Amino acid sequence: MRFPDWLVRRTNCSVSKCRRRRRVMDTMIEENGPSTHVQPEVSPSFRARQKLDGLLNKNMKIRMTDGRTLVGLFLCTDRDCNVILGSAQEFLKSTDMFSQGEPRVLGLAMIPGHHVVSIEVEADSLEDTQGFRPRY
Repeated sequence: MRFPDWLVRRTNCSVSKCRRRRRVMDTMIEENGPSTHVQPEVSPSFRARQKLDGLLNKNMKIRMTDGRTLVGLFLCTDRDCNVILGSAQEFLKSTDMFSQGEPRVLGLAMIPGHHVVSIEVEADSLEDTQGFRPRY
């Protein structure tokens, strides 16, 4: 099978360009030595993302501005700090210190970020997560 001339010329041209670039790079390495460039530190946003990844599927307790508390598995969040909990249960703020109402089963719940007052992660679920210390 014979290839068209324009394809053969283009292929040869690109191969010779690669060879020239490689020679130039080899010359630069010979003259300057190998690169001593140190990899930059990992960005804070990358570290934060890693920590959030470590919290996925962990039990969380989220207190909201209206006094309700939601408990469930942390499934995801977004840039607006909205949180989605799976297998969530809602506990209402009790008016009486000694009465504890039955939790209401919600299933999948989305909590708007501007309603979140505090977030706690259960100590049991953090035992296998590095970089976090449970709040007591």
